[in-house]
Amino acid sequence: MEQIEKIVPDWAFRTNCAITVADADCNIIYMNERSRQTFAARGGAELIGHNLMDYHNENSRAIISRLLREGGTNAYTIEKNGVRKMIFQSAWFNPDGSVGGLVELSMVIPADMPHYVRS
Repeated sequence: MEQIEKIVPDWAFRTNCAITVADADCNIIYMNERSRQTFAARGGAELIGHNLMDYHNENSRAIISRLLREGGTNAYTIEKNGVRKMIFQSAWFNPDGSVGGLVELSMVIPADMPHYVRS
């Protein structure tokens, strides 16, 4: 677990979105500062080393399994306690091309966020 913190740049630890990384066995291997704050009620940094599947419902576990199997992405927005967030989950890959695990980015978005179509 200390290994990943050696390769993740320091700015990623203090960026203004939550970054959570798990390995191919669904074990949490990295949480930046915002992620630790977001999940403080569940243990914050103490979640590192724990399995993602223990904290998700059946539907979410199926999505996680699919992402690990197919190497895809899953993106959606949520609203909780009046705060809107965009959640982006994606497989990450080992140098040999195999799926190494999952990364989740969670960022607060404004209710009236503009959308631009560019050509």
